[in-house]
Amino acid sequence: MALKDSLADDLKEAIRSRDERRKTAIRMVMAAIKNAEVAEGAEGEALDDAGVLKVISKEVRRHRESIEGFQKGGRQDLVEKEEAELAVLQSYLPPAMSREEIVKAAREVIAQAGARGPADKGKVMPVLIAQLAGRAEGREINEVVTELLAELSSP
Repeated sequence: MALKDSLADDLKEAIRSRDERRKTAIRMVMAAIKNAEVAEGAEGEALDDAGVLKVISKEVRRHRESIEGFQKGGRQDLVEKEEAELAVLQSYLPPAMSREEIVKAAREVIAQAGARGPADKGKVMPVLIAQLAGRAEGREINEVVTELLAELSSP
């Protein structure tokens, strides 16, 4: 079953069970998926699972940023709402990779690209981000690649 179909089925179930948080989170991500389809000019075509995962990942990042902002503003009620929706969204993502797994994948891509130092970061990042899409955040991938490339350039 396609991820988009799974979301639609889960939305129906959330409506039936009167689960407001789940219903709201799924509706929000389905609207974001529809917007992404329209933006890509694929109005008649649905996004594939990789595209849907990309949209869900973007929404997860947006929720994390909102949580930080609400915590700084002392809005615990909104923090709890965002955390509940975040948990729903994360259930659709594949399990996150550990730092060790990211390091291993980064070492492989660095070796394949023949990177020799920080100047070669542009060769490594696009390949690695595409390879780890939905399983690791770009910020963490960037940190790992920066560290590994810095190690290569030091004597």
